[in-house]
Amino acid sequence: MTSIITGDIINSKESSPKNWLEPLKLVLNHFGNSPATWEIFRGDSFQLEVAPEQALEACILIKATIKQFKNIDVRLAIGIGEKSFVSDKITESNGEAFINSGVCFEELKKTTLAVKSSFETFDTPINIMLELAQLTINYWSSTSALLIKTTLEHPDFNQSELAKTLGKTQGNISQGLKRAGFDELFKLLNYYKTQIQTIC
Repeated sequence: MTSIITGDIINSKESSPKNWLEPLKLVLNHFGNSPATWEIFRGDSFQLEVAPEQALEACILIKATIKQFKNIDVRLAIGIGEKSFVSDKITESNGEAFINSGVCFEELKKTTLAVKSSFETFDTPINIMLELAQLTINYWSSTSALLIKTTLEHPDFNQSELAKTLGKTQGNISQGLKRAGFDELFKLLNYYKTQIQTIC
């Protein structure tokens, strides 16, 4: 079992690729090398393969990376399943995970983050939770997005270390994490990881 994330930048014409392309490549590179693990195509679309238990955290990290830049966002569809054909390029590989990701991506309308597997009992509650989470995530300011990104990239950092890294006070960090809904997001990520084990 694997997971394929299909994504594209919303309103990509509103922001120069000079701003967001390198940060996007850096975050994708965090999970493996291109073109085997990830690839950017058509200028503002991409695919990434990660272990199923990593998929949601990868999406939140990508969201936080892109939402640092004004006027743009990112659509993300997680497909979970088998990989039946392996190519040197991820965009040429195939299987259930790729099909689920493509179908999920096509079905993204009002939501910008969803998951599809072959298990409806897994997908339905997770997708309801993701829709609720987006009531906060979709309205992150660039400051909140950077804070969430830094926190996810340094899970061992305490608030004082985060403050030092970002040039803020510990009080700023505490308030910022609360405003960005980090505690609730952390619970959601942990819940997702426990549930993914039941289908993988």
